[in-house]
Amino acid sequence: MGATVEAHTVYRYPFEYVVASYLRKYPSSMEKHVTAVKTVEEKTDLSSGIIYRRRIATCQNVIPQILRKLNVLKVSDVYLEEESWLNVQERIMSMKTRCLTWSQYASLKEESVFRESLENPNWALQSWSCFSKNSLGVHFCSEKKEKKSQNLNHVDMFLYSKKCLETLWIIILMNI
Repeated sequence: MGATVEAHTVYRYPFEYVVASYLRKYPSSMEKHVTAVKTVEEKTDLSSGIIYRRRIATCQNVIPQILRKLNVLKVSDVYLEEESWLNVQERIMSMKTRCLTWSQYASLKEESVFRESLENPNWALQSWSCFSKNSLGVHFCSEKKEKKSQNLNHVDMFLYSKKCLETLWIIILMNI
């Protein structure tokens, strides 16, 4: 089983500002569930100038306590791996994030691409998708959402991530 959520957001800020903000948004007092982010690898390709980063985020387990009675869900922290490729010259950044916790039961992957907006070169466009599936790999729904935003906040992305996480819980419970 699987689910896909997609969103497109236009930020009325320059690409460089949006990318810098996104890369330093965690940990934050506004989203207390992310307790730490550690860069485990960073390198620049000398021929292309692309900056590669791999980071591990530590998040509080937000699964409701009633579901944590199942041993597999009884963990205090959830770990995410984020990889990003920033091409400053072409003004594009690609990111891939995946959940490392519970990977033997289900997968949760998120992909984002930030680029200059076609509407206005001083704005940035983010194309975002989240995909989750169980170990059987069977798709059960596909949901698409489009949203345009005038300000730089990540509440919408958090809500979409929450939808993916809820789907992941259901998939895990079905596999136990």
